[in-house]
Amino acid sequence: MFRKTLSLLVLPLLWAGTTLAQTLNKPKLDSLLTTLEASHKAMGSLTLVQNGQVIYQRTTGLAQTAPAVVPATAGTRYRIGSVSKLITATLVMQLVEEGKLKLDAPIATWFPQLPNAAKITVQQLLLHRSGLHSFTADEAYVQYMTKPKTQAEMLTLMAAPVEFEPGAKYSYSNTNYVLLGYIVEKVTKQPYAQVLQKRIADKLKLKDTYYGGRIDAKKQEAASYKWNGTSWEAQPETDMSIPGGAGAVVSNSQDLARIMEGLYSGKLVKPATLEQMQAAQDGYGLGLMMLPFAGHKSYGHFGIIDGFRAGLSHFPAEKLTVAYTSNTPYPTNDVLLGVLSIYFNLPYRLPDFSAATLSAADLSPFVGNYASAQMPLKINVTLAGNTLMAQATGQGAFPLTPKSKTQFVYPEAGLQMDFDAAQHTFTLRQAGNTYLFKRE
Repeated sequence: MFRKTLSLLVLPLLWAGTTLAQTLNKPKLDSLLTTLEASHKAMGSLTLVQNGQVIYQRTTGLAQTAPAVVPATAGTRYRIGSVSKLITATLVMQLVEEGKLKLDAPIATWFPQLPNAAKITVQQLLLHRSGLHSFTADEAYVQYMTKPKTQAEMLTLMAAPVEFEPGAKYSYSNTNYVLLGYIVEKVTKQPYAQVLQKRIADKLKLKDTYYGGRIDAKKQEAASYKWNGTSWEAQPETDMSIPGGAGAVVSNSQDLARIMEGLYSGKLVKPATLEQMQAAQDGYGLGLMMLPFAGHKSYGHFGIIDGFRAGLSHFPAEKLTVAYTSNTPYPTNDVLLGVLSIYFNLPYRLPDFSAATLSAADLSPFVGNYASAQMPLKINVTLAGNTLMAQATGQGAFPLTPKSKTQFVYPEAGLQMDFDAAQHTFTLRQAGNTYLFKRE
């Protein structure tokens, strides 16, 4: 599924005053990726570049599980979701540099049928300050996301009432960058795929970055998966006619690192243009997010599409680029927190995914359908062998890992559930919020 919001939480500020690592602890980085793979949490590819040189690259896990099991390699290609927005913004700014496009141009130039089209500018699309509703937030989205859509059909879907007046505030909307992709095509009179190839892939001699189509194992493309408790379960595949400039690019961590290095070395845009892109409002610039970490400043983007995850970040002062691509839903933020902590020699303990051993008899008292007065979603708790499963209204089932006889977690979503069998309740904790659920 192409998520309602493709940006993840920025890397939190741990503390200031840290020093740059003198020697990269590669064995610890290896241990982190090995732990994630062995615990069925994350598979994918990680690349670190410093001063223009690759200092770490590793790929783990599988690219495909059917019809044959295909291990992932350095050449495996992944959908990168909203990291595509950084690429689209770069294409837009190249056209601005060439005088072919103006940031203050109203989108009515191309899309007069959209609400507020005469008021919304190209720059407001880039900054997510247009007020246009994000079509991926609609309940109907999951009904058509796997089916092809024409540009005319997409424009009809995006013509929903605006959420606020242009420029009034920041609100992340996939509609903004789908429209920017269309504008690139209209200005250049070429399909997005060709523009991407000519203006970025060819310039940087990239072989693994292109506009995606239906996933093809013969092209070394990975499918996406989630662990269902016993095996990797394939995830639905968004038709790439839908996300366009907001999320349809395929790449890998090596190519993404080269794109960011190209951006910061002046190969893609001028230094003055890059400064414009970095100038953020509410943490978001022209296709670049501010991503602070431990007193260090970085810029980049995160991406989610289907079961894929991606993260790309550049630290200008340290001349460090970190690129990550994955075909599993374990949070990119958690992976990069570990990677950067290790790189900057900060205290970091490898994640512990050990689980308590419980029998079906231990788990059966928790089975039931639960509801909360604090949210409309209901959660059905079931038993599959010796694994407790949970399924929220309208969502897929996911396995719960027991940390004790009453506490269960689902790390992929940062979720914790504490059961009280006597009271027939559980407390759900996620993202700092607490909800009480009672069995019906």
